[in-house]
Amino acid sequence: MNTTVNRPGTDTGTATTRRPVDYVWAIARISIGWIFLWAFLDKTFGWGLATPADRAWIYGGSPTTGFLKGTGENALGGFFGSLAGLAWVDWLFMAGLLGIGLALVLGVGTRIAAVAGGLMLALMWAAELPLANNPFMDEHIVYAIVLAGLALADAGTTLGLGNLPIVRHNPYLR
Repeated sequence: MNTTVNRPGTDTGTATTRRPVDYVWAIARISIGWIFLWAFLDKTFGWGLATPADRAWIYGGSPTTGFLKGTGENALGGFFGSLAGLAWVDWLFMAGLLGIGLALVLGVGTRIAAVAGGLMLALMWAAELPLANNPFMDEHIVYAIVLAGLALADAGTTLGLGNLPIVRHNPYLR
């Protein structure tokens, strides 16, 4: 299952062979991208999985209130609880979910999405301290590690738009 492709950032036109691990990273990229994108869609429209329709953002609900208000008993709960429902926090959070989700699903801006997503996940991890099931490790940290791997593996070039000429010639878009 090896396929010859041009690697981004190589202006020489030399071809590289795709390995099965490239497809694993691509599927991981799309999967985590979908997690971020779905969170944005569900919180925006209240499609009833995590967000009931009456709490949808488009109907005046706050996408951050539920999670942040629930951190009140945690170590940093006072700080994070004070951010719950603030318009600028809601907008920043939702823009992050949308931008990170789209970048990962499309395979463009994967490095920026990995950094932004890692930061968002680290903040969510900190809001939950102390963790209920493990002294320090949870899914937020695992996702952040995978995001770093996606960026380092140039995961946007397989099953994504990372091979477009504009992306190859502008490293910040990779």
